[in-house]
Amino acid sequence: MIKVFLVEDEVVIRNAIKNSIDWEKEGYDFVGEAGDGELAYPKIMKEKPDILITDIKMPFMDGLELSRIVKKELPEIKILILSGFNDFEYAKDAIQIGVTDYLLKPISSAKLLEALAEVVKTIEKEKEEQALKECYKNEMRETVEQEKFAFFNKLIMGHIGMSEAIEQGKKYELDLSAQVYNVLLFKVAMNVKQYESKEQAEEVFSRIDNITQKMEKLYSFWRGAEGWAFLIMGEDEEDVQKKCHAVKIMLTELMEKYPGIEYFGGIGSSVSRIRMLPEAYQTAMVVFSNRFSCETRQIMDIDDWKNMQEKGRLDARNLDSMGKNREMIEHFLSNGTQEEVDSFLDAYFQKNPKENFKSEIMRQYIMIDSYIMVNAFMDKIDVNEEIKLEEGKNLEESLSSIISVDGVRTYMKKMLKRALELRDMASGQRYSDIMELAKKYIKENYMTEEISLNTVSAKVNMSPSYFSSVFSREVGQTFVEYLTATRMSKAKELLMCSSMKTSEIGFEVGYKDPHYFSYIFKKIQGCSPKEYKQRARQENRCES
Repeated sequence: MIKVFLVEDEVVIRNAIKNSIDWEKEGYDFVGEAGDGELAYPKIMKEKPDILITDIKMPFMDGLELSRIVKKELPEIKILILSGFNDFEYAKDAIQIGVTDYLLKPISSAKLLEALAEVVKTIEKEKEEQALKECYKNEMRETVEQEKFAFFNKLIMGHIGMSEAIEQGKKYELDLSAQVYNVLLFKVAMNVKQYESKEQAEEVFSRIDNITQKMEKLYSFWRGAEGWAFLIMGEDEEDVQKKCHAVKIMLTELMEKYPGIEYFGGIGSSVSRIRMLPEAYQTAMVVFSNRFSCETRQIMDIDDWKNMQEKGRLDARNLDSMGKNREMIEHFLSNGTQEEVDSFLDAYFQKNPKENFKSEIMRQYIMIDSYIMVNAFMDKIDVNEEIKLEEGKNLEESLSSIISVDGVRTYMKKMLKRALELRDMASGQRYSDIMELAKKYIKENYMTEEISLNTVSAKVNMSPSYFSSVFSREVGQTFVEYLTATRMSKAKELLMCSSMKTSEIGFEVGYKDPHYFSYIFKKIQGCSPKEYKQRARQENRCES
């Protein structure tokens, strides 16, 4: 029911208004009354009425002042001013404050109910519009997440100052004001086939997304193939360290429920300014890069990494560095993605002693050794001999022309990308094939209420989050944008070339709520379905 609050200093008039109307029968909830603005204000803040009826001339605090401070705290409230003074200045002030209506006393109960009925229509219309906006906002959450990640990239690249960061952060409901900041990078297996079921993959990704709800000043950003970045903020160094440890425990305990799923995390060094976030991110990346060479199912911090580096230096003479290289390459070929090739090579070159790259013979040896590992992997996935011969020729040409470290990296990048492409083709997981299958499924099912990011990603055996990032990159639109464009294309065709009603057309293309169909059509096309249909008829676009 619509909540109404009354403020009137004359007791006789206040009682007359209150008692002359059967509020509940008329569909209202009369939640309170007061004799002046000062008494009314705290009651209004408590009850939060939809409609405030107030006299304009009162002691202590008049109706205009009350309206001004109430409207500031409750911008959606509708205010009806009652006055015995037919004064233009009062009306002008009331309009500036945002008062809904200005009524002259004395006013009958019938006239007041008539005015209230008009206000109710406005309230209901606004509520409906707000509901449609919320629905659209939820539907476009995928796009917002991508925008949020682009914003995070600006932060970690140092391309944005504090005041601008705080202001832009509000758009994504991020409060970035803090004394100390840190970054935690985290990734789980991306291939749905590594999970017990599609439902389990969806469950794991969803639970990781929800970690941020368990702690204040903790925000997550989806990074596609490389997982999540968590931004952790606090009052001081000790506070942030405790929070980093708490997040580490939460993620570890979560993944303990899924013992067969690989995961890895890296925590950076805390920084005291938002413009120093690139430092925190870079140290987190250094730690995170160990996912290619260390045991998985762990989260390391910068101290763990330093201890490991020290141990590595002490044991360097006893380690077979090339053996470790082979293990890294073999693991990456089995579990890595094409998006991660650059990150893998960063880790690979970081793990190798710099002395290995000073000698041209050693650089050539690394290239040959890498080729042998890739060739062995191709045997495992049954790649035909012609392709392997072609790769062998590429190696011969590269050995005769490559002399720099950058050249070695370029060769390895090209070779690894090719190997992963062949692997994905052999397993039916090539991105172009997956996207074609997804688009075909959308084309055949866009009109159903059940179609969603989750249902389509399950159809192509990918987790929803990973499918979303791959789809956006390969298709150039988010999943929801592509689905909406498909629906709008069919809707325009039906509007131009059929006699169906707009509500029927909305239902036909997948929108069960005709109001939402009209809302989203106007949002995208710039006119309502009805206006579009009239325009089409005027332009005689339909073929007879």
